[in-house]
Amino acid sequence: MLFFKRVKFLKATSLLLVLLSFMLLPILLLSSYATSAAAQPQQETVTNSGTAYQETSIGLELRGVYTGTGSEIGAYHPGSKQLFNVTGGPAMEVLNISNPISPTLAYTVSIGAGGANSVAVYGDMVAVAVANADKQADGFVYFYEISGTFITSVTVGALPDMITFTPDGSKAVVANEGEPNADYTVDPEGSVSVIDVSGGMAAITQADVTPISFADFNVGGPRAGELPAAVRIFGPGATVAQDLEPEYIAVSSDSSTAWVTLQENNALATIDLDTNSVTAITALGFKDYSLLGNQLDASDHDDGINIDNWPVYGIYQPDAIAAYEVDGMTYLLTANEGDARDYDTFSEEVRVADLTLDTAVFTDTLILEENLGRLRVTNTLGDADMNGEYEALYAFGARSFSIWDAAGNLVFDSGDQVAHLTAAFSAATFNSQGAADSFDSRSDDKGAEPEGVTKGVV
Repeated sequence: MLFFKRVKFLKATSLLLVLLSFMLLPILLLSSYATSAAAQPQQETVTNSGTAYQETSIGLELRGVYTGTGSEIGAYHPGSKQLFNVTGGPAMEVLNISNPISPTLAYTVSIGAGGANSVAVYGDMVAVAVANADKQADGFVYFYEISGTFITSVTVGALPDMITFTPDGSKAVVANEGEPNADYTVDPEGSVSVIDVSGGMAAITQADVTPISFADFNVGGPRAGELPAAVRIFGPGATVAQDLEPEYIAVSSDSSTAWVTLQENNALATIDLDTNSVTAITALGFKDYSLLGNQLDASDHDDGINIDNWPVYGIYQPDAIAAYEVDGMTYLLTANEGDARDYDTFSEEVRVADLTLDTAVFTDTLILEENLGRLRVTNTLGDADMNGEYEALYAFGARSFSIWDAAGNLVFDSGDQVAHLTAAFSAATFNSQGAADSFDSRSDDKGAEPEGVTKGVV
């Protein structure tokens, strides 16, 4: 786990900080600092919505490192200067970061069960989303004091993967992913749980938990006609409710609305937190990598960094999401990581070279390993006439971050900026795998795989 000090600033009213995946973030931030330290940044006056500001580069300096069991989700408590950290394992590490130069382990909380997937802090409440040892069974939310003292727990849906508090602190909202087992014989429904915490942790009971189901969108259900055809429902034998897999949650500033990413389904669910009901499910569409500004490096066997346009679509499939407001309008930030279903008895993941391509659309050279042959795509899209020949190719994720409006309409996408920036500032670790430098090894998968997003003000 890395701790940074900001050494150069973007002088603006606000700045949205898009943090990439855990693998990529330290690379980008450290290289940014190294570049800014070597030369003075260029000053530029930029006008945005009528407000002029001075822009300089942002640099970060490594201040401290804590080496523990890893870091997946962290939540900070300002009063105690503690960072609550979970990794999906059986324990929560709590770090004292009052001195960022020398972060230390304050204490460890044993979680047990199927592991801690997410943690959130509001005031002096700490909530942890905990999977069942049987991942397809209902999971739990554990509540703790800042000291690590356990207070109570409640049952939520299967595989609770993310938890957050509403800005007013009255509710905790949980994304229950509901993943199937390895052979796809048990596939629990994905769902959202809303927990009323307004009476304080000690007063929380199971009666305070409201489950929100997607069953009304099942075939034959009262809202089946509202489900857009472009929402990906493709698990073998799965109902809509079983197939939808809630991943991450953002909540509006007035605590009335939640937006939930449905990653595998390439969709977004809007939740009314006043009525605890689903307002809408929105398909997010696809990214065209043949367009200017949407380039990618599609091969790990091309002997270098080769970012170019290709006749491929990207499935946005966002992981993390955050909400913010500008001039009274709500916007959503997403990190478009991508995710494939790959199970023992069902897998959508295939390399382009292993597909039969429509020769009226694609040239023979595309299947070469240095071109598109190595790229992993889904076999569930692209063969519209079902003749066994693919006339379109769809890769996982969009290798970008996006801004959407509150209705799920695309406002902005970063295009190929992540690829070009990492190539420019950290070429040696471009599209690497894991902590080790494995140059270009992820180009055939999802590239840099932006996974996390947050927002801030400077």
